[in-house]
Amino acid sequence: MQNLPKKVRSKKLNSRVDLTAMVSVSFLLIIFFMVVGELSKAKAMGLSLPEKYSDKEFTCIIRCGGDSNRIITILLDENNKIITYSGLLAVTRENPKKLDYSKNGIRKELFKKNSKIIEYSTALGKQKNGAIVIIKPSKKSNFKNLVDILDEMAIAKIDTYAIVNDFSPEETELLASK
Repeated sequence: MQNLPKKVRSKKLNSRVDLTAMVSVSFLLIIFFMVVGELSKAKAMGLSLPEKYSDKEFTCIIRCGGDSNRIITILLDENNKIITYSGLLAVTRENPKKLDYSKNGIRKELFKKNSKIIEYSTALGKQKNGAIVIIKPSKKSNFKNLVDILDEMAIAKIDTYAIVNDFSPEETELLASK
């Protein structure tokens, strides 16, 4: 027999995969998708509209527990114009005011009227009922003004407000005159 050259066999190494990097990447992906899922949820502001009723004297009045002293109506018009009045326009105790979006404008007015209404309701022995604000944006107002007035509601801590888009003839006339 001849001496055949021996085959050199390579030593088999244990093949082991290091999964440390894979675990890190998977945790990063999990965190990424959790954050994206949380940020993509729709953020909406809840609004509740009061019920309407018809009356012979007034055609479309919003009912607020029978107490029109708590109602503050804000009319939004073009060119950052705000007109506000208390109660019902047909029987308001004070003249409508033309205001702006400054802290000495609508914000000061909302704070003042809300504190008066809370003081009035506690004097009657009722619970501390705040103002009920009716926001009426006209077709000429812009979306920024609506967002600004909703911010003012949060700043003035007025919880009860509604956005209504139907104007009475008196309100349309008021906007045209101011």
